[in-house]
Formats: sequence, C-alpha cells, structure tokens
Amino acid sequence: MIIKNVNLETVCGITSTIPLNTQPEFAFAGKSNVGKSSLINGLMNRKAYARISAEPGKTQTINFYHINDAYYLVDLPGYGYASRAKEDIQKWGTMIENYLHRSDMLKLVFLLIDIRHEPSDNDHMMYEWILHQGFEPVIIATKADKIKKAQMQKQLNMLRASLKLPQEAMLIPYSAMIKQGREEIYSIIEKNL
Repeated sequence: MIIKNVNLETVCGITSTIPLNTQPEFAFAGKSNVGKSSLINGLMNRKAYARISAEPGKTQTINFYHINDAYYLVDLPGYGYASRAKEDIQKWGTMIENYLHRSDMLKLVFLLIDIRHEPSDNDHMMYEWILHQGFEPVIIATKADKIKKAQMQKQLNMLRASLKLPQEAMLIPYSAMIKQGREEIYSIIEKNL
C-alpha cells in the first residue's frame, strides 16, 4: 500500500463529539505502552506523526488520521495504566466505549497485545468487550523484535490459548523496528475498504 498523504484530521477528548465520518475507519486498541503509536506511524510510513512516549498513558484522546483521503486510522487511548486518576481512566473508558458503539464507519478493530507477556486482565476484558460490540478483532502481537525467532510460535500459541481465540482468528506478529507484519495489516485494511 502506498501512503500518499496523511492528515491528523480530528482529535477527540473526553468532552468531544465523535465525528460523523463518511469513509471507513480502522481502530487500534491496546494497553498503555503496547506500541499503538509506533504501529500507526509504521503504517503511515512516518517516523513520529503519532506521538510516541516512554511514559504510559500518553495518548489521552481519540486521534483520527485521514489516509490518502480514503480511510481513517483511529488511535484509541491506552487502557490499564494505574497512575492516572481513576476518574480519568473511567472517562477514557466511556469515551472508547462511545466510539466503538456509535461509529457507523468502523470496519475493524485491531487489538494490540505485547507478544512477550500473558494477556492482562484488561486485555481479556477489552477482547471480550470488542466481541460483545459485534467486532471480530484482529490481534496484533507487538514487540516481536524483542523475542528470539525460535520463541515466536510458542508466544503466538500462548496468546491464542490465553485469549481462547477461534482457529480462524487473525493473529499477526508485528515489529515496529523492522516493520514485520505491516504488509499483512495493509492487506486486511484493503480487503475491508
């Protein structure tokens, strides 16, 4: 997929109204610091368009990136970071819930989970919640470059078993460093345009 132009078109905070876009949207959900912004930058072929931070919980808004004037990549706030005020965390949860529930153009949700670790309780809750909203999430196993190639299948099997993924569920290892998995993600997006 050739990325000709990228535009951060809408930033929605806690009190914002979700935009009524007329083109397909692809949302990216995941725990704080799982690599959502790095993945989105990789897909947009930009180094730092989506803000990356070592500090968990940096993305506090829903960011709509308009790609090639044809579709949107939607960066959702990270979940599961405890040092933020509980009230803020609940508001972000409500904001994400409103978006997933109300967007008419949302085609697919990508759920990012760190390949190195067992999915957290929050990962399990988000996976179940996405299913409950009527979406079959594509699981992106991030930070694939942080494990040895010999461990890859074992870790993917662990994620599949822990989440009780059906056999047909998509599970893609991704590395922001070497862009492993990017072509598969592009292919999924193109099939859903």
